[in-house]
Amino acid sequence: MIAIDTNVLLRYLLNDHEEQSGIAAALILGNSQVLITDVVLAETVWTLRGKKYKVDDSGIAMALNYLFSESSIIFEDDEVIWKALVDYVDANEVDTPTQRKHVDFADALIINKARMLATDSNEPFEGLHTFDLAASTLPGATRL
Repeated sequence: MIAIDTNVLLRYLLNDHEEQSGIAAALILGNSQVLITDVVLAETVWTLRGKKYKVDDSGIAMALNYLFSESSIIFEDDEVIWKALVDYVDANEVDTPTQRKHVDFADALIINKARMLATDSNEPFEGLHTFDLAASTLPGATRL
């Protein structure tokens, strides 16, 4: 198994740099299992959603579904990532005092990872506490 960094995953998904994208594709489609950690996935989504690439929610969902379809790619926990993706896609935008905001994928990942860790520790999950209005709309979240 190998692990890849965010910049390698971005080059693979975006195919925007001839040399680096080719190297990334060869690595990801090679003979080794490729681990995408939660941090790398969250950074990738954050970068894709950002000012430079401006990928919308459906584009993010398409990219993540594509990663799930690659047989060489593994995640820290497929089920947690999948649940985070579902929560992210199902979330409604909220109006904040300054803008209309959608839940961040990272927030959906955080709450689902926390729920899984609580379950694995035989502890009750008492929710995600947040100041973020959009994140507070996720199932199990509470706005402070």
